[in-house]
Amino acid sequence: MEINDLPKDKKIILFDGVCNLCDASVQYVIKHDKKDVFRFASLQSELGEKILKHIGINPAHIDSIVLYEPGVSYYYKSTAALEIAKGLSGIFTLATVFTILPTGLRDFVYDYVAKNRYKWYGKKEACLIPSADLKDKFLD
Repeated sequence: MEINDLPKDKKIILFDGVCNLCDASVQYVIKHDKKDVFRFASLQSELGEKILKHIGINPAHIDSIVLYEPGVSYYYKSTAALEIAKGLSGIFTLATVFTILPTGLRDFVYDYVAKNRYKWYGKKEACLIPSADLKDKFLD
């Protein structure tokens, strides 16, 4: 898939495809995405790398999540997580209250979790392969 072929009416979550915490987070988003807002691609995929290059983010500086709204904007770290929470149904939408905290403080906590995610939650040998019923949610 090319950048110009991305769905314009969907928000794309780029995630670490080998991270168990990230995989669990993707599964949570899928379950609570009642408005069918989100699509997914791993940061390690060819498409993930193309998107990062397109928006001008060095893959070496991103270690877990980017939210890209084609033709509109992108977010990363804690801001991406909070923007994703806004689009979900259920209790997780309450997390948006954390937008009142300074971005630097939110990102400090985010970076601490991201730095330790493999140690705390483990790591897969390969990216998630979606089941047939979820295949349309994944762009790569």
